[in-house]
Amino acid sequence: MRLLPNILASALLTGWLCIQTIGAHAAIDPALLKPLAGDDPDARIAAVTQIAALANADAQKILNAINSDALYATPTGDVLIIEDTEAFNPATDKTGPAPDDAEGITVNNRLRGVVEGALSGLRLFSPDRAVRLTAATDLLKTADAAQTPLISKALAAEKDAEIQAVLKQVVATANLHAPDAPTRQAAVKALAETTNANLKPVLEQMLARNPDGSYVETDEGVRVEAVRTLSALDRRLAITEFVGKLFYGVSLGSVLLLAALGLAITFGLMGIINMAHGELLMIGAYTTYVCQLVFRKFFPGAIDAYLVVALPAAFIVAAAVGIALERLVIRWLYGRPLETLLCTWGISLMLMQCVRSIFGAQNVEVANPSWMSGGITVLGSLVLSYNRIVIIFFALFVVFAVWLILNKTRLGLFVRAVTQNRRMADCVGVSTGKIDMMTFGLGCGIAGLGGVALSQLGNVGPDLGQGYIVDSFMVVVLGGVGQLAGTVIAAFGLGEVNKFLEPVAGAVLAKIAILVFIIVFIQKRPQGLFALKGRSVE
Repeated sequence: MRLLPNILASALLTGWLCIQTIGAHAAIDPALLKPLAGDDPDARIAAVTQIAALANADAQKILNAINSDALYATPTGDVLIIEDTEAFNPATDKTGPAPDDAEGITVNNRLRGVVEGALSGLRLFSPDRAVRLTAATDLLKTADAAQTPLISKALAAEKDAEIQAVLKQVVATANLHAPDAPTRQAAVKALAETTNANLKPVLEQMLARNPDGSYVETDEGVRVEAVRTLSALDRRLAITEFVGKLFYGVSLGSVLLLAALGLAITFGLMGIINMAHGELLMIGAYTTYVCQLVFRKFFPGAIDAYLVVALPAAFIVAAAVGIALERLVIRWLYGRPLETLLCTWGISLMLMQCVRSIFGAQNVEVANPSWMSGGITVLGSLVLSYNRIVIIFFALFVVFAVWLILNKTRLGLFVRAVTQNRRMADCVGVSTGKIDMMTFGLGCGIAGLGGVALSQLGNVGPDLGQGYIVDSFMVVVLGGVGQLAGTVIAAFGLGEVNKFLEPVAGAVLAKIAILVFIIVFIQKRPQGLFALKGRSVE
């Protein structure tokens, strides 16, 4: 019978000890807090590092108090967190009235930088995986040897393989400046698979020489590993840069394709030099902006769906403007290219001024939907943004839709008939005037879709289309007048060439080089990449 009371007594004693242990861990050792109230800057920084390594709620509370100038010290050496009239003592885990003799702890820039780094490190313990991954990635840029205990603790607790790999790189990066050579050598060797370009200057500094001719890194083994790691890093960075140029070249090519596709119809199939084509891109972009405003005001919960409405709206508005221009002005100028050029240039100025009068001269912002924000990280550091990926596939979809219209519909049959032999088409009953109107409207509507895509890449302004009109004409002329396949190849080709030339020659010289190439190419092959077939060649 005496066994049961003994068991109960032991259980109560164990529970009381657990409670006391929890209470003890809830408070912070006063010896860690005492340097914060002193004047030694190195001791204060060491204290912050040790407190951050605790990685608990009280440690974060102290660091936040330092960062927000809410940490105070009393003449007796107590460190308090004072908010309003209450003071929290992290050494006793108790809250009481704020003493009158407490003075704020001065925080200089050096200490604040260490505190901010420590707070970033504490985010490694967040329950949110995305927060932990972002914190680990950020620490790759600012890792310091003093943060090694905190990062090692986070690495031991981390279960996600991707975050573990990043944290291992962070630890290795922090140990590059370790005092002992074996640790530095192991750190350099561990970074052999890194793609972090920020490490390149650090590794190069190890191989640099002092004014007296000696190496900055005194240990030969570390230098050998640094040479190997630096060579591997250079190779990976070169591959990443090449893939990045390919992606952004395709992205630029898709934008040029959307901008030039409508022009390939109006200029290539109809022979109209439409200098107002860029302003039809602008109209599509502003239609997208208006749709966004409508959704923000009336359907804020469905704001991510505004593009679904903007696409048909931009096509209809731009096509309607194009049909109005064709019926009122351009229909009287067929066969007179110079007059068409001058007239459409004047129309472009009128459209820009009209937009300025309605929306103002300042650029307006069209935000990406949430599903188009962010990107995919590949090869360690290359980010392929979702908005550019979506635009690439959208451009290919538009090309496919135009091909279907021109080759599989009655309208496309009539367009091809009128293009190849207008007189014969007129003789067999085709309403050439109506086909001209619909074809011009189709080309303008496609320009409106291009404006929707452009609105997702940057701000929208009255001069938006001016930057694409020359490039659009270059794409159409290079690809071959009236040739859909040539337009696609020319757009992506010019996009890639432009992106690979820009780092070498600069943006302006790259444009000049491309223009000179097209001029020389047209001299040798006036019909472009693909020549027209049929009677229209004559």
